[in-house]
Amino acid sequence: MAPHIAGPADLHLHSNHSDGTQPPAEVVRQAHAHGVRTVALTDHDRTTGWGEAGEAATDLGMTFIPGMELSAKHEWRSVHVLGYLFDPDDAALVAETDRIRGDRIGRAERIVRNIGRDYDLLWEDVVAQTAGDATVGRPHIADALVARGIVRDRTEAFDGILHPREGYYEPHYAPDPLTAVRLITDAGGVAIIAHPVTSGRDRMMPLPFIERLIDAGLGGFEIDHRENTAEGKRVLREIAARHDLIVTGSSDYHGAGKPNLPGENTTSEEMVERIVRRATGTTPRYP
Repeated sequence: MAPHIAGPADLHLHSNHSDGTQPPAEVVRQAHAHGVRTVALTDHDRTTGWGEAGEAATDLGMTFIPGMELSAKHEWRSVHVLGYLFDPDDAALVAETDRIRGDRIGRAERIVRNIGRDYDLLWEDVVAQTAGDATVGRPHIADALVARGIVRDRTEAFDGILHPREGYYEPHYAPDPLTAVRLITDAGGVAIIAHPVTSGRDRMMPLPFIERLIDAGLGGFEIDHRENTAEGKRVLREIAARHDLIVTGSSDYHGAGKPNLPGENTTSEEMVERIVRRATGTTPRYP
């Protein structure tokens, strides 16, 4: 019998191995300070922070759920698929995340080149905002814009210069969500669509396509998230109940990169245990 999952559980946090601003251990410590007792590190398209985060969780008596936020794209929508407890060495998944990260670097360079035509921003400014071997992305460009005094914070950067309407935006490679779900499940993991009902351009995927994702093995939805709309949550709860899917709630914590705080939304112990029972790729790290 598996050890009991302690609550509260926050299953969506980022470190400076992707676009968070803190090392994995500090992310875990911040989650603990905010009352979280089960935590998942879900950096974008990489698993390099698992070891450090898992050790910090053990030291604090917390349960650690290894995870990742896999980039995907449906039509014009950016879709993020959270994967939990998959095999980090699965060849197909590793090849896909390598491709995503590799393309993201070239895309970031193109964006910086575009911005540099109108603002005093160089590639070196962006690299200076990136920790270790983290893949450079738009959040690091936003941090560079802040450091150069061009904008006040990441929010202003994304609402202004980094918004597609400003003309500096460049597309990047990402698999379709069906492929993302299958890659995670084939690697023994559980796939959950992150913040699937936000307002604006990234609004909810069409219902027939969501049904296809469920048929492909989708585990559930991250419904309790500050960016989801009330109506979207209602619709997804109905779908989740009809298909007996997993429902999660999380903070999407990024350190100083976003106002989100650990534990502002949480996942029930029952739902975490369902994820653990369903997964076959790896296991949680218990205290």
